[in-house]
Amino acid sequence: MQFLMLKELCEFEKGSTGLAKAEPGDYPLVTTGAERKSCNTYQFDTKAVCIPLVSSSGHGHASLKNVHYEEGKFALGSILVALTSKDDNKLDIQFLHLYLSQLKDQVLVPLMSGAANVALSVKKIQNIEIPLPRIGRQREIVERFKSIVAEEDELKSELTHQQTLLKKLRQQILQEAIEGKLTADWRAQHHDVEPASELLKRIAAEKAQLVKQKKIRAQKPLPPITDEEKPFELPQGWEWCRLEQILVVLLGGHAFKSPLFKKGGTNQVLRLGNIRPYTLRLDEKPVYIDGEYAKETEGVKLSAGDILITMTGTRGKRDYCYTVLLEEKDFQGSDLYLNQRVGCFRFCPSIIKKYYDYCLKDDRLLDQIFSTATGAANQANIGSNTLRSWLVPLPPMEEQQAIVTKVEKLLAICDQLETQITRNQSHAEQLMQTVLKEAFAHNSEAETEKQNSTVSADAPEVIRA
Repeated sequence: MQFLMLKELCEFEKGSTGLAKAEPGDYPLVTTGAERKSCNTYQFDTKAVCIPLVSSSGHGHASLKNVHYEEGKFALGSILVALTSKDDNKLDIQFLHLYLSQLKDQVLVPLMSGAANVALSVKKIQNIEIPLPRIGRQREIVERFKSIVAEEDELKSELTHQQTLLKKLRQQILQEAIEGKLTADWRAQHHDVEPASELLKRIAAEKAQLVKQKKIRAQKPLPPITDEEKPFELPQGWEWCRLEQILVVLLGGHAFKSPLFKKGGTNQVLRLGNIRPYTLRLDEKPVYIDGEYAKETEGVKLSAGDILITMTGTRGKRDYCYTVLLEEKDFQGSDLYLNQRVGCFRFCPSIIKKYYDYCLKDDRLLDQIFSTATGAANQANIGSNTLRSWLVPLPPMEEQQAIVTKVEKLLAICDQLETQITRNQSHAEQLMQTVLKEAFAHNSEAETEKQNSTVSADAPEVIRA
């Protein structure tokens, strides 16, 4: 196994295209990023390894995210250098790219220097010494690597497909849950349950009593439900209802005075950023209020069982209407308070909250909100009247619990499948690393042998890969 410096094997030429001034055209423009840009002129017409000469991270930190391979006619950014083979029968340039790209953190990054603007000099790259197998072996390694990459891409594609199917399965489970299809057998065995129409009457009576006791405000009349509004047919014994018909309180949010926010405490204010897609992020830029301010805002203090909903987002992305069911564990160490543009649904005791957590994730029901959102330009806002009038299916109370039990069991199976898919993805990545180590195994052994040998005192200083 021979060891040669890159300056003995390669020609070096820095890029000549200023990235800011490059005019788009027919030729690829290699930059420091992973994606190619385009240019109306080309600098090279060959096979080359393109190495960025500046850190990917900057700010005094040495790193290289990409070492590129390019062939044919292409332009090169001025902060990169192209390495081309002096003799294709001695060095396969794709082998060099494979070697440097896979070992860049061991071979190239340690050579970077600088305080603020960390850079890599061409001279240091030229003095890198690499173990060089015979040309046939180089090409064999390259072809084997391509084969493994193709197999890994196929495996990753299959795993991604499985994740897509799993996501659809979750959606299908929730969809059939709120349509009553999951509990068709349960209904066949429970003919004597109280229908949802009676449940609605009982809830209305409970709310009327609360109004009489001045515990809640009297609600404004809700519009009647038309057949055109109903997105799907419900089983016998179920009812369509407006959301406010089954709510004890609907909180539209409270605008806390941001100058009074603190960085720590036991009274956390929940803002839009704390509610991600169906996930509560208490650690996302948390803010707190002191005890006195908290006492003044008892009306927006949250409880376990409340369902939060984001009321502002981007119209095109539909990155709003995320709901989160608060649980006891969410209140460990802090009381939680509702900020503006975050709504809160507080249901009657006769409602299983988890069932409605499923409902509020259904795309067909969410379309009611997305189609009526207001706001300027691309911003979307949900009004309190829209939430009050949100149309939702109401099963009998006993069936709500049966739905939750069955959905939890099915989603637990989905969680197990997702864990297995994630494990398979990790195994695929580990396999690739193992193959790479095997591909360069005899190179590394030869390198160690050479490093342990005596180096002549008058030999030029080299940097060994």
